[in-house]
Amino acid sequence: MESLWKAAGAAAWGAAALGGLQPFLTPEAAAEIQARCPGARGVLVAAFPYYAGRAAGNLSLYCRGEDYHRVILRRLEPVCRALMERHPGHAFVPGADSSPVPELAAAELAGVGWRGRHGLRIVPPYGSYVFLGTILTDLPLASTGPREGTLCPPDCRACQTACPTGALGEGGCDVSRCLSHWSQEKGELPPDMAAALGRSPTIWGCDLCQGACPHNRAAALSPLPEFREDLILSLTREDLAGLSGKAFRRAYGRRAFAWRGVAPLRRNLGLPPSAQKSPAPPEEKSAEGTAETP
Repeated sequence: MESLWKAAGAAAWGAAALGGLQPFLTPEAAAEIQARCPGARGVLVAAFPYYAGRAAGNLSLYCRGEDYHRVILRRLEPVCRALMERHPGHAFVPGADSSPVPELAAAELAGVGWRGRHGLRIVPPYGSYVFLGTILTDLPLASTGPREGTLCPPDCRACQTACPTGALGEGGCDVSRCLSHWSQEKGELPPDMAAALGRSPTIWGCDLCQGACPHNRAAALSPLPEFREDLILSLTREDLAGLSGKAFRRAYGRRAFAWRGVAPLRRNLGLPPSAQKSPAPPEEKSAEGTAETP
C-alpha cells in the first residue's frame, strides 16, 4: 500500500472506518455515500502537497496551478485500479472535495496529519498546504488513527489573529464568516464581507490564516508538477473584460477559480454590476446561462 501512495504523490495516508464517521454525516451525505459505493464500509484518505512558494499575486496559493479536483482524481485512479486487482469484487471510488465524505474528520480518524487551529490538517514538512483525497470502499477497514490533538503551541493564536473576519475560534473555522468562502459566492455579498474582500490581497480565496501559521513558514515545496508549473498568479480586469462564459471556460476552465464562472471574479475585482456580465455572441447565448455552474 505504501508504494501505491508514494507513486501517486501523496505525502501522508491512512484509513478510516466508515462507522467512526457517522457523527459527522447528515442523512443526505450518508445516502449519497451508499449511492456512490453500495455497502461502503471504509475510507482511504491521502494528503497531496500543493505549495509552490509565495510569489506575489491576487489569487490564493491553492488555485494557481491546475484544478486540484482534476489532479487528485487523476492521481487516485491508478491507486483504485491497483486495489481492485488486489481485492477482486470490491469497489474503490475516488473523491476530491466535492465528495460526501467529511474529509477533515476522515483524516483525523485515519491519522493523516494533525489538526490546526485554523481547522486545516498540518502535514510536515508541507504545513497545511495540502489537499485531501479520499477513496470510498466496501472493503472492511480498521481506522489507522485517530491522531487527536494538534501541533499548535498552547499559546499560539497566529491564525486567529490574522483572520480578517473573525471566522476562526477554538472550534475551528466558521464557514459563514470565512472570507475564502464568500469570495466564491455568486451575486451581491453582505456589506461586511464585501468590505473585507475589498481590503484583501486576494480576489479569490484567502491565505491570511495559513500565511501566519508558524508551521507554514518553512513549508516544503510540492513535488507535484501540476501545482508547481504553468501557474497563474493574478487576474486583472483586462484579463476578464469582454469574455463570454464559453471564452472564460476555454481560457481558465482547468483552474480551481473557474468553477463559479467569470461573474464572481469580476465582482471581486471591483467592476461595476453593469460590467460584470458581458454579452455573448448569438451562437453562445444558449451556453451563457450555464456558464457559472460548477
